[in-house]
Amino acid sequence: MPTPLLLILCTAPDRETALKLSRSLLEQRLAACVNLSPPVTSVYHWQGRLEESEEILLLIKTTKQQYNNVEATLRAQHPYELPEIIAVPVEQGLDDYIDWVERCTKE
Repeated sequence: MPTPLLLILCTAPDRETALKLSRSLLEQRLAACVNLSPPVTSVYHWQGRLEESEEILLLIKTTKQQYNNVEATLRAQHPYELPEIIAVPVEQGLDDYIDWVERCTKE
């Protein structure tokens, strides 16, 4: 049975930006937890060119109910013209963890 949780993927240009975005989401109780990856290499098309850059991947744990608020916060604070914001539904998970995420993201 699907859960009310989402895993949102978002990349940032550097660790400082990733931490700033993460703290903002947590301070507003829009996420229960944000994991920051080591630098990843992203290869992508942008404005007619093939680009390659080093980025930090944010793994944002939140609820479907908070998605619009998370997106609005990321769009407002992100330095990219077009930030990656992809939400993946969480189909299953440890019940206690799911409950914890829900408690942490209540307004």
